[in-house]
Amino acid sequence: MELHTLMKDIEKYRQRMITLASHSSMVDSDVIKASTELDSLINQYQNQTRYYKKQ
Repeated sequence: MELHTLMKDIEKYRQRMITLASHSSMVDSDVIKASTELDSLINQYQNQTRYYKKQ
């Protein structure tokens, strides 16, 4: 996945998590799922940027 696409997805999931949390609580299962997805995207981004820095 391209870095630009990852950044867009990170922002999309960040906004989704904030919206969900504002209508429920931080321990709601949908908020936790969005947070987990966001963490995964951030990890992918970090791994890719580390790879590009090494080259």
